[in-house]
Amino acid sequence: MALSSLISKLKAEQPLSLATIAFYGLAGLILLIMLPLSGFPPHIGLLGIVSLITAYGLLTKRFWSTWLVVALFFVVTASTLYTLYYIIGTDIITSAAMIAYLVLTWFFTAYAINNRKTD
Repeated sequence: MALSSLISKLKAEQPLSLATIAFYGLAGLILLIMLPLSGFPPHIGLLGIVSLITAYGLLTKRFWSTWLVVALFFVVTASTLYTLYYIIGTDIITSAAMIAYLVLTWFFTAYAINNRKTD
């Protein structure tokens, strides 16, 4: 029964809303996968967990999900720019991935803020 309600929720969503949910969910999973590969820094684990919680909140249309999107915007921007400052000239693949993550975070944050439901 829970699977059918999830499928019906996903069918009712707009494509860009689904992309926003998928972005936060995939970003959370990727960050948690990268956690042991990067030596277990706590900020990567925290960002992964908060990203997954944000994806859940956006999927279920919780009022607090907007606050998590805003918090992730500032934290991801700061940590990504900090990382880019130190690796921009040494590791091209990681730099490109960080820039893509930063731009996608900005885009999906703007979309989530502009399309939030206010009651």
